[in-house]
Amino acid sequence: MLNELARALLEPPAPVFLLAGAGALLARKRRRLGLALLGAAGLLLYIFCCPWLSGMLLISLQRHAALPPDGSPTPLPQGAGAIAVLSAGWNPAADEWGAPTVDALTLERVRYAAALARRTGLPLLTSGGAPRRGARPHAEMMREVLEREFQLDVRWVEGASADTRENARESAALLRAAGIERIFLVTHAWHMPRAAAAFRAAGLDVVPAPTAFRIRPRLEAAAFWPSARALRESTWALHEWLGRLWYAL
Repeated sequence: MLNELARALLEPPAPVFLLAGAGALLARKRRRLGLALLGAAGLLLYIFCCPWLSGMLLISLQRHAALPPDGSPTPLPQGAGAIAVLSAGWNPAADEWGAPTVDALTLERVRYAAALARRTGLPLLTSGGAPRRGARPHAEMMREVLEREFQLDVRWVEGASADTRENARESAALLRAAGIERIFLVTHAWHMPRAAAAFRAAGLDVVPAPTAFRIRPRLEAAAFWPSARALRESTWALHEWLGRLWYAL
């Protein structure tokens, strides 16, 4: 409950509205302070919506290098017994597929996990609980996509977790029961530091297999013009930094 409350209050754009609301209330009696808070809210909104700044925030999280691509003379790390791929989100309005399915972020992870499974021949584990009461777990949606669209079998479906730490704990229990201690872990490059730390804390030897890297924004006018996409990316980045702080505490 406390974790959800912290997310609701600290992730964009909530801080903007909190600052603006406080400024509007204070402006009646302390005009200068109220206007200062309103100005700070506007500046914070620009920071969240600036493509260059949001891009740099995501890049600051990309601590793990990509694995050698297929065809590279550099071999993949050896000794892993499975590939674990983590969910991100879902599309509940997927009428064209006949049922809710994975969202674009999860599909990026699933696509890379499928390619890695074909290269290595290792079994797959999907991890992610139900997005809301009564819905199918993310892990089930991922399994369906991997089997139907990539023609790959999924050996383990971990559908009980609600966050990254629980992804790690529940997945580790399944994998250790199968005698597996070392895995390839697939998730977004900006999510990998927190995910890898969680899986290592759960007792697994992790080979990071990050995907969907964010490139450094170009220094051009468009990089400083506010956009809704930048706000979304700032939310992802701040969610990760807050998550890492939460785990540390």
